[in-house]
Amino acid sequence: MYHYVEDKVFLHESYSICADLVNQLVQHLKHYDIESRMTLVGSGKRNMVTQNGNEPIDYDFNLILEQVPNFNDCRYIKETVMDAFNEVLDWNRLDDCRDSKSVITTQKIHLRKGNRTEFSIDICIVRIDQYGYWHRLIHDKTGCVQLDRYFWNQGPSANDIHKKELYIKSVPGLWQEVRRKYLEKKNGYLRTQNYFHPSFNCYIEAINEVYAKENAPRNMGFRSIW
Repeated sequence: MYHYVEDKVFLHESYSICADLVNQLVQHLKHYDIESRMTLVGSGKRNMVTQNGNEPIDYDFNLILEQVPNFNDCRYIKETVMDAFNEVLDWNRLDDCRDSKSVITTQKIHLRKGNRTEFSIDICIVRIDQYGYWHRLIHDKTGCVQLDRYFWNQGPSANDIHKKELYIKSVPGLWQEVRRKYLEKKNGYLRTQNYFHPSFNCYIEAINEVYAKENAPRNMGFRSIW
């Protein structure tokens, strides 16, 4: 089951390595006429990096595409991002990344000294539409490369998430409820063997549910006069 990683030195050093690699990818993609930015899901800044038992940990990044030659050419986007990332990894003497249904994953990495827990990077390619809904790029593998499908899959609205975060953090104890809810959701999807539900989904769901519950109309009730 998932738990939060508490080793702050390890988190700082491992995150720095991963963030640097993804930032290099963002810069390198400009040579392919792709403008993007990256965000970390379950950020170390929020102290929300999780680990399943003693297994290696994943740093989940969203690569948010802002400008590409053609948003509808999903195969080109996935293959181009992978090619660019493999070039970045090669510059850093790391092995090529792997392609899965909804993310791009690096091989395992570990620090040279200190905590030797292995870690890797999962990159989810996403775009956000004008209504605040985010769409992740899916590669549906069929066993025959020519028949594989690439498409955008809509997720929950990310609209006003930052505003909701600020509100939640202003209410004593409410951020702990987000942490509890986030972990609960990750473990819930783990129990049902849903391995394609990204951390970003879990985080948005946790924020929205906690915010909605806090701001739900209170039952005023009536005091009996009898």
